[in-house]
Amino acid sequence: MELKRTNYSSGAPLEERVGYSRMVKIGSYVKIGGTTSVQPDGTVYGEGSAYEQTRYVLEKQIALLAQAGAKPEEVFSVKVYTTDMAYGAEISRAYSEIFGKIRPLFTAVGTPTLNRPTQLVEIELEALIGAGI
Repeated sequence: MELKRTNYSSGAPLEERVGYSRMVKIGSYVKIGGTTSVQPDGTVYGEGSAYEQTRYVLEKQIALLAQAGAKPEEVFSVKVYTTDMAYGAEISRAYSEIFGKIRPLFTAVGTPTLNRPTQLVEIELEALIGAGI
């Protein structure tokens, strides 16, 4: 059985230069790669607030999912990387506001740095179209 693959770009210049996609859909499986709160103008949204950055990234990813025909209810796994595990309460609050009733898998990983010093979180997520609650 051959599955159709579709690559999606967010338009970030690095995607073309490095050769990666922001999101890939294979059949009904959708994965969004590590996403931070960098805005289209290149600035970091929510500097100093892990809550604001988490909320912004998750909303950005939900909009991306819609492009692939996926819904938030079909997300089954979310992985958050943070530069300080002390941000856990802020990250959890933003996550719960969006996914608290959906209850996907959730993993938080501490990392010493992200691409820019003002980035506090980076998020990956996975969805399976048709597997919503």
